[in-house]
Amino acid sequence: MGVSDHFVSSLCCEVRILEAKNIELKSHGNLFVRYYLPAGNNKRIQLNTKQISTKSSQMIIWNESFSLECSASEASVKYLKQQTVVFELRRKKKLGKSGVLGRAEIPWKAVFESPNMEIDEYWLAMVSMNDEVLETGLKPPSIRLSMKLVQGPTMVEMEKQNKRKQRLKKHWEGCGCEGSDGGCNCAAEYEIFALAAAMEGLL
Repeated sequence: MGVSDHFVSSLCCEVRILEAKNIELKSHGNLFVRYYLPAGNNKRIQLNTKQISTKSSQMIIWNESFSLECSASEASVKYLKQQTVVFELRRKKKLGKSGVLGRAEIPWKAVFESPNMEIDEYWLAMVSMNDEVLETGLKPPSIRLSMKLVQGPTMVEMEKQNKRKQRLKKHWEGCGCEGSDGGCNCAAEYEIFALAAAMEGLL
């Protein structure tokens, strides 16, 4: 890591899968969403939500989230703006396989350009991929999701926070005081000062 990298803040990419609608299957099955996040070097991270049986539930609700932290350097941001998140609605098959029912994608650039860098509870219509499983002539299957980018502290700020916590911990551990029960009273005070140090680093 170069010296300049210490002054580059981190960027947290958050994706939340909420629910699905317009899912009319010709027969019941287990549904889940698979989505792919860019990880650099032309690689992607594949993630799956839990499976929900359409036989046991009329509501297809996941309410699951995942976050990925990366560098907020100029090169990383430029790369991320050129990437998309691909979402696939899938149905579990036998022998551990699954089939794609619908597919859609959202570019990270759209998230960057959104207010507060957040797309909140957006209904994403998918392109139907399997008419043998889905009823035809209906609205396309859709999933409701949220995407957000959160800028974090720089490496220098994080290192300063860790050093403050270590100094405070050493101070309170070596205080030598005794409470009414024969133990040290300073643990609670240490937590307050540690929190104050962390907040100071974010100002």
